[in-house]
Amino acid sequence: MIVTEIPVIIARELNVRQHQVEAALKLLDEGNTTPFIARYRKEVTGELDEEQIRSVDERAQYLRNLVKRQEEILTSITDQGKLTPELEASILATTKLQDLEDLYLPYRPKKRTRAQIAREKGLEPLAEILLAQEQQSGDPLDFAKEFINPEKEVHTAEEAMAGALDIIAEQISERADFRAMLRKQLWNTAEISTELAVPEADAKEVLMYKEYREPVKRMPSHRILAINRGENKEVLKVHLHAPHDTNTDLIARQVITKPSIFSGLLQEAIADSYKRLLFPSLERELRSLLTENAEKQAIRVFGLNLRQLLLQPPLAGHTVMGLDPGYRTGCKMAVVSPTGAVLEYGAIYLTMSETQKEKAAEVVLTAIKKHGIGLISIGNGTASYETEEFVATLIAKHNLAVHYIITNEAGASVYSASKLAKEEMPDLDVTIRGAVSIARRVQDPLAELVKIDPKSIGVGQYQHDVNQKELNNTLGNVVESAVNHVGVELNTASPALLTYVAGINANVAKNIVAYRDANGVFKSRKQLLKVPRLGPAAFTQCAGFLRLQKGENPLDNTPVHPESYPIAEAILNRLGFGLEDLANREKQQLIQKQLPAADPAKLAKELDAGEPTVRDILSALAKPGRDPREDLPAPLTRKNVVKLSDLTPGSIVKGTVHNVIDFGVFVDIGIKTNGLIHRSELSDKPFRHPLDVVSVGDILDVVILSVDEDRGRIALSLKQAVKQLAK
Repeated sequence: MIVTEIPVIIARELNVRQHQVEAALKLLDEGNTTPFIARYRKEVTGELDEEQIRSVDERAQYLRNLVKRQEEILTSITDQGKLTPELEASILATTKLQDLEDLYLPYRPKKRTRAQIAREKGLEPLAEILLAQEQQSGDPLDFAKEFINPEKEVHTAEEAMAGALDIIAEQISERADFRAMLRKQLWNTAEISTELAVPEADAKEVLMYKEYREPVKRMPSHRILAINRGENKEVLKVHLHAPHDTNTDLIARQVITKPSIFSGLLQEAIADSYKRLLFPSLERELRSLLTENAEKQAIRVFGLNLRQLLLQPPLAGHTVMGLDPGYRTGCKMAVVSPTGAVLEYGAIYLTMSETQKEKAAEVVLTAIKKHGIGLISIGNGTASYETEEFVATLIAKHNLAVHYIITNEAGASVYSASKLAKEEMPDLDVTIRGAVSIARRVQDPLAELVKIDPKSIGVGQYQHDVNQKELNNTLGNVVESAVNHVGVELNTASPALLTYVAGINANVAKNIVAYRDANGVFKSRKQLLKVPRLGPAAFTQCAGFLRLQKGENPLDNTPVHPESYPIAEAILNRLGFGLEDLANREKQQLIQKQLPAADPAKLAKELDAGEPTVRDILSALAKPGRDPREDLPAPLTRKNVVKLSDLTPGSIVKGTVHNVIDFGVFVDIGIKTNGLIHRSELSDKPFRHPLDVVSVGDILDVVILSVDEDRGRIALSLKQAVKQLAK
């Protein structure tokens, strides 16, 4: 393969045109970010979406590394004087690193193996005699006697024959076609089995794998990762079973091509090659492949869940009280304004004496009246149930116009003690910062959650068992994609949020905030060019994703890129309006009425602009300042507490999807314990993964199947709820 073939290969794999791949690669190589290319270079790439562009980038990196490796291998084999036209053609034809390394295996410099020692003793010609299989009669050892050489430590014919068989065994193990055949054979026929490596009392987490066996090709990713975890913790022993006799026969049919006096010896070499060299190597490969595939699936699921969580609709405009529940140290309270400013904070005690509980009620009531609090955000950690009961009782007793929401506090403690939290709230105790974070999470989940390591947010499976570099890359891409999809208000964004905007790194993000602090709020996107280290290139990447709600130019509060402002103004003029009309609510409504009749293709031709850009501008003009998260259902808030003992099998309850994993869906139904919808109870229609049916944040009606109070488990059904509600 040569570099120019890379776009052809990627285009075929992604089922897109070659020129689209070439355009995307050129833009990426020039330093453009994926969100920018996907949003603002649609004409150039033929409207490739963000996922396709990331795939182009990843595959190009892989294939470029492959080409580089091909060149290294060709140089190495040429230096050895062993490169043939056929071998060169085979090497250049590979599109997988594994196939390439298989071809290189016989030529790879290696430690002194048994075969290498035998070659040094001059026994390779004997191995060639055996493989030629020309002799129909006689004693094989008679041929070996000719290679006795005490000077080379070959003292007997048996020693010579053993060395020749070592050479043959290694040659067999290094044949690319045999390795490919056995990989396929093992994938189709091998099975994994497990047994406990410790007493049952010490293996509670993996007890289900006490006597477990399953074909490798059917193993779901979560079971592979669970088994790996048990093995790494030395509580499980894992074995790979395969039809060894069948596998050695498959090799023998291709090695032993005719009857000869050497057939038995060749069979011996094949068995040795398989048992000592091939199977151990391929077993490691297969286990690695299973793990790699399982990790990719786990990372993919985590990424999809994280995106849905980040794009949860904000409950904007509320003054929110955040409550971080606790027993011994009390419940930390923080009141946060609609803009995220901390108005009041302290600690209340709800689980001690009645006197303290009454005092806590007075504090909360006073704060609600003083600040006009309409929403209380309760963390779902320790003492969450008692805190919820306290709030629900308070609302009912005083007939308050207040709702509460149970908020997933995963990562809040990590954030509270972070350097970022200290910089944001230097005067607040670490425990109070947690309550502030819990309050802000409902006001704008995206803005708050980007401050937390994604692995700590709690919406994945086995996130600490997978390749951490791959996980971090994927989650970083997910956060970047979500932030740029929503857009960021330039005058309120934190450095943590700005860091994820296309074209802005951590230093530039700090410079933006420092400039804002020193010079007051930004009045136009163009002012960004005055920020130190934010040059024209970075401005081009980031400007379209930054918003100014109260900017001088109304287009600064839309996804329209500054480079397209003349086109946007021209479109407005053709509709009979001016730029200033975007800031006038009545004129805005008139513009919105006329926009559906506008013909993007005609306007694009008249204005000498790209049709995708014109379509995007028309969409932006229809709703200036629109938050794309507004299209999603608002989070579920409550007024009444639900107890585990209140749950009756067969009844329907409403809940919010908290986490989606391979084997099912965890749903928050308003109590501390999340219920589980097993994948078998999701839908009667066929689906590949639970994510095809539901997403994090979805609000569902579910049927309670069973409640196990002792084990704290609740089984739910979505498909039965659908049937009941349809009656």
